[in-house]
Amino acid sequence: MIEALKIARDSIPPCSPPFWARNGHLQTLLGYLIPSATISEKGEEFLIGLENENERIHTTYFKGSTSTVVYLFHGLGGSADSSYMHRTAIVAKGLGHHVFITNHRGCGLGVGKASDAYHSGRSEDLSKVIAFGRNMLPDHFHLAIGFSLSANALLLLSANVRANILPDAAIAVNGPIHLDQASNKLTQGLNRIYDKRFVAELTEYIKMNRPQDLERLKNVKTLREFDESLTAPAGGFLSRDNYYETCSAMKYLQDIKIPTVLLTSEDDPFVGVEAYKEAKLSASIVLHIEKMGGHMGYLSSDGFRFERWLDRALSTYVQALSGNSSRIFS
Repeated sequence: MIEALKIARDSIPPCSPPFWARNGHLQTLLGYLIPSATISEKGEEFLIGLENENERIHTTYFKGSTSTVVYLFHGLGGSADSSYMHRTAIVAKGLGHHVFITNHRGCGLGVGKASDAYHSGRSEDLSKVIAFGRNMLPDHFHLAIGFSLSANALLLLSANVRANILPDAAIAVNGPIHLDQASNKLTQGLNRIYDKRFVAELTEYIKMNRPQDLERLKNVKTLREFDESLTAPAGGFLSRDNYYETCSAMKYLQDIKIPTVLLTSEDDPFVGVEAYKEAKLSASIVLHIEKMGGHMGYLSSDGFRFERWLDRALSTYVQALSGNSSRIFS
């Protein structure tokens, strides 16, 4: 299967940005702002129990016809309704696969149903959803795709960190595998745009789920300060540094044994590519670094038109993985 993934990687044409999106910031911002297709059909809603029986995490299931199940997990400040989640679901559904689109704890229909906030290390939450899917669809091939924050959490899960019910394969897109480095980058230059947005969205999240903690955020202006004031203590970590150290996936990549794709770009404004180039990778990992694409932007040109390069890349990888899944279950 690893050879199939390498062949898939080499078959994907490079992301060639249009003239109006030729740097990481434009890729990131325009990739987010430009409207894209959404799922029109209504899926089946589920609330999956967490460690406390009164707490739930929300996922939406779309029935497929193949023996492959695709799980999608969103990034920081995102949701199951984020454009990249819908587009990837359309890709997976177009291939006939079963799809679960999941909100992190406290998001979507799970608002107010989780006392602890989600963070970059919540591999146990992803594991809960995959366990639910495995029980519902046994003898299937289970593939998880994580975006940004969830990419880091998915890599932790793939290395058996904090949870042990794994997918059969994983695709991690623009994951902040070195959390301290990523949060530091957010405080620099134009990256403050993203930093302020993250803090605003997280503050709104706290209002809806943990209003008793709002006082802690009174003077918080950066994600680093948010992680020190709330993420670390609420998540049971000794400090922000302890949270970053124990939940950064970079040092665990050498322990991953399931087929895994690491996909990122050199011009991602705040997820440094250096960590990817320096990390020790297991033989089960295929690394894919694009020169341009920003943070999950990946707008590519085709003459005067543009396309969502990420959709094509993910389609190619999903087909490579699902097409070779029979080898695992034979």
